[in-house]
Amino acid sequence: MNDSVTKYKDAYPIRTVSALTGINPITLRTWERRYHLIEPVRTPKGHRLYTKEHISMLSRVVELLDRGIPISRITYAAIAEDNNSAVTHEQLFWQRMIDRMIKAIGKFDESVVESAYSEAMSLYPIETVTKKLLLPMLEKLGQRWESGDGTVAEEHFFGVYLRNKLGARFHHKKRLDNAPAFVTACIPGERHEIGLLLFALSAYDHGYRCILLGADIPLSELPRAVEQSAASGIVLSASIISDLETFEQELASLVQSTQVPVFVGGLGSLMYKNTIEKAGAKALGTDFDLSFRLIAESIAPAGQIEQNA
Repeated sequence: MNDSVTKYKDAYPIRTVSALTGINPITLRTWERRYHLIEPVRTPKGHRLYTKEHISMLSRVVELLDRGIPISRITYAAIAEDNNSAVTHEQLFWQRMIDRMIKAIGKFDESVVESAYSEAMSLYPIETVTKKLLLPMLEKLGQRWESGDGTVAEEHFFGVYLRNKLGARFHHKKRLDNAPAFVTACIPGERHEIGLLLFALSAYDHGYRCILLGADIPLSELPRAVEQSAASGIVLSASIISDLETFEQELASLVQSTQVPVFVGGLGSLMYKNTIEKAGAKALGTDFDLSFRLIAESIAPAGQIEQNA
């Protein structure tokens, strides 16, 4: 062990810090270079080492990002303070937005839905709006449908709205012709495609293209779609898996029939994580940030994720 490492025996390499905080090494380097939030210790060979204080500060940064605060606005003062009143205010804001949009969807009032969505987008990045507004709304719509207070028509209405937003965002963003593409579809029997649309909406902002195939797609059709599109992976959406045994068999067959990684997201991927992984696929869950980290690690060139400095 060299003198620098001995001196900072409680310091950790970037790979360890990434595992502890969930922050990609590339992101850590960007924050250091662009925002100067964390200044890691350097070994004589130039490798980064992070102290326990650094790790604590990075965890605080993640908390602030989860609250919807852009990284560009996070300062040392913001990291140090614990502003509970701000959290309460923000929670009330998102609850108001959810209630407003649910009420508008119940009346099929697209103008109010658009007004609420635009207000949220003017204040927060798309990742935060998706996590704090759209995903909770998806859950609320499902609860309304199960209790009989909502209808399939409401869900379809919101689905069409999201499709329009997805198209608009795609046309206004820089073209991603050379970006990694994913064949995305709902599993057989799954007719709720809003979660898939939200994933696609977020995917564009993470630098990926999505080939949307929609609801209730036979898994046996997907290998050919991958071959024709030269896709980098397959992403399946599953909120409910009615026939688990058949799904496991078909998923295992799909994994064996393609050379690209297969991912399964949605509530079903949380409930049946072991089954999905047993079939050779990767369970993404419902957290988009974690999902894209897993996807990036799975399709990145060998060695790119695990650089030391």
